[in-house]
Amino acid sequence: MSANLPRARRRPPPAAPTVDHRADGHDDQDPRLYTPTEAAARLRVPESWLRRHAGRRQIPCTFLGKHLRFSCADLAAIIAAAAQPPTGRRATRRRRHPADDLPHPDSHASITPAPDTDRTETTPWPG
Repeated sequence: MSANLPRARRRPPPAAPTVDHRADGHDDQDPRLYTPTEAAARLRVPESWLRRHAGRRQIPCTFLGKHLRFSCADLAAIIAAAAQPPTGRRATRRRRHPADDLPHPDSHASITPAPDTDRTETTPWPG
């Protein structure tokens, strides 16, 4: 009687997950686009700085409709544009001396006392 029963089909075993051995983890056919939060974290800058400069079109970015995104090439261009060659030591600021804060006696900023006049009222206070 077992000849009349339908034979159960065996399912194939699940496929093993594929591992991407590339360092950057993105594919040329499917480029990785980062949100402003992700891009700011990768660049280690505040998200507000990234959004402000992207809104002014001062840094490379991609708009998908109204959504702001950054590709790996955009992030590399931002880093390259911000790179500055070393210039040696910074120039030190000149410190102002405390005497420089006071106005010079001959300058127009100096305060001269008003002449002392002894005025008396000729009309009494209406009070």
